[in-house]
Amino acid sequence: MSNELRTRAVVGVVLICIALGALFAGGFPFWLLLVIAGVLMQGEWADLIGVSPDNRKLAMYAVSVPLAILCPYAAGVSWLAFGLMAAAFFFIAQVGRSVKLALGVPYICVPVMALLFLREQTPNAYGLLLALWAMGLVWATDIGAYFAGRSIGGPKLAPRVSPSKTWSGLGGGILAALMVGFLLYRFAQLPIQLAAASGLLAVAAQLGDLLESWMKRRAGVKDSGTLLPGHGGVMDRLDGVVAAAPLAALCYLLLMVP
Repeated sequence: MSNELRTRAVVGVVLICIALGALFAGGFPFWLLLVIAGVLMQGEWADLIGVSPDNRKLAMYAVSVPLAILCPYAAGVSWLAFGLMAAAFFFIAQVGRSVKLALGVPYICVPVMALLFLREQTPNAYGLLLALWAMGLVWATDIGAYFAGRSIGGPKLAPRVSPSKTWSGLGGGILAALMVGFLLYRFAQLPIQLAAASGLLAVAAQLGDLLESWMKRRAGVKDSGTLLPGHGGVMDRLDGVVAAAPLAALCYLLLMVP
């Protein structure tokens, strides 16, 4: 195993352990981890679209306001949080003079709200299951897509955006996500409707990955950042979650809430 691959594996395991620890703890620790990730992602978003350092800091400060109100000791997931998200968007667009920079606010805040919403469902074990499903199927999609793409190959999925992605990789990712969904159904009582929706969420995760790849290609960079050795930036690790988490919350609302 090369040093780069070893570093990537070790950092990946550490990141998963941190994420699972916060996820199982729920409440304040889970919120805090998501806020830290969100603020860092806003900085990486600013770097990818190419704004001044001052506007980068402005956006990071602004996005921290709606993220802060999501704290379980504050308003939590509420209409107030949506209102502050909208306010942060218009503030950045006006003061920073960049709608592109402001688009980072919903890109970050909506998935954070979605994950917190799922985790807060009662009883506590049910909320844990829902959030674990939403995050776990993204990990499974990435793993399935990687191995299927490497072993099968074939036509490229979006060669102008991400030359390494293939249709076989997409199929492998969908299959892996469905396997996770139905394992959670079989052994953890995940509702069958949500297990069946896992394939749709896998497609969303891949689209989120492609969106970030498109942004990096336009910016002329390989990674969104350098914070995580062997992985790049925070956006590089969470681009699939960004797209899948809101859809997971929507599926729950449409399929499970009377």
